[in-house]
Amino acid sequence: MKYIVLVADGMADRPLKELDDRTPIEAARIPNMNYIVKNGKIGRAITIPGGMEPASDVANLSIIGYDPRKYYTGRGPLEAANMGIELGEFDIAFRCNLITASGDVMADYSAGHISSREAAVIIKFLDKAMGKGHIKFCPGVSYRHLMILKPEVHYNIEDFIKTECTPPHNIPGQKISKYLPKGKGAEFLIKLMNESRPLLEKHEINKVRIDLKENPANMIWLWGQGTRPNMPSFYEKFGVNGSIISAVDLIKGLGKILGLEAINVPGATGYYDTDYRAKAEYAINALKEKDFVFVHVEAPDEAGHNGDIREKILAIENFDNLLVGAILKHLKGSNDFRIMVLPDHATPISVRTHTADPIPFAIYGKDITPDQFEIYSEKVSSESSMVFNEGWELMNFLIKGKI
Repeated sequence: MKYIVLVADGMADRPLKELDDRTPIEAARIPNMNYIVKNGKIGRAITIPGGMEPASDVANLSIIGYDPRKYYTGRGPLEAANMGIELGEFDIAFRCNLITASGDVMADYSAGHISSREAAVIIKFLDKAMGKGHIKFCPGVSYRHLMILKPEVHYNIEDFIKTECTPPHNIPGQKISKYLPKGKGAEFLIKLMNESRPLLEKHEINKVRIDLKENPANMIWLWGQGTRPNMPSFYEKFGVNGSIISAVDLIKGLGKILGLEAINVPGATGYYDTDYRAKAEYAINALKEKDFVFVHVEAPDEAGHNGDIREKILAIENFDNLLVGAILKHLKGSNDFRIMVLPDHATPISVRTHTADPIPFAIYGKDITPDQFEIYSEKVSSESSMVFNEGWELMNFLIKGKI
């Protein structure tokens, strides 16, 4: 049996007046996801446990079958795993965004989606200027990087773990001072963030970016901290070997921690221009050797954060046509598979950030008896009796359950 999970990050949304009270999913042309519903089942799941941050790490941990309340230790350690960074028992990994600050305003959480090449130069410069024995800055992809806090300095780990840090993509256009870290570890983190600003504002790359009318990477933003996780492997939990495909370190790192093969796909960018066809091709090839593949696409989430209706609809259509459609074409003639499509969480255009809204999922394949629904959407999923209040149970149902 082959199992395929296709995740469109942040695809779920809320009705918009600009779309005649439809969601971007309802406005998009999605014949392949509709086919899965018509020939399978649609339902809804809660991927964000009550009281937890509606973040991609929590949501994808749920989707892949692990209870976040039990296994979640923070976003940073998952990204560190993909970057090959071995965390010591007492190390803390922080996500380190390159952002654009304009006065006291979060002008851009991604520094204009800065290129990985430019960002690597900046992060290496910061590590040389600000890194010490207990602080290490590590370059990642585009605006997404890490800071590792090591135990050489005397501090209370719990103080930093419990420090309240706001994801920068949650506060576009908001006052920075209102959302700086809060708690016992806050003073140390704010000091680092503030020290980065005068250094970066003078950096040659940012001078060039300003000349080109691009948003400069003029400050770091620290958040998503955590320690090394301890989880059973995917094979131990589900008895299936598999692969994971994403442009995002967070998702690939999660896969590596769970013993899944993290496949690097040329042209996978984590933005609107990602190569959907290549992701489909690599997923199909992965299924030749393994029985499970998890494919993640970031573009709908980025469009949601940017408040861009047109790009979100286009990202959903590309996901449906170039990825879901290609996988379905490959599976045609086979009856020994199950495929599931879903977002990890909602990123509504109206709020431009993640929410804990229930997400719509659709499943099609072996032993799945079709229900009466024919359309994939948030509204249709709310009419289904198939509900997972514990989203992490969905994977076990996909692999082991009779549906």
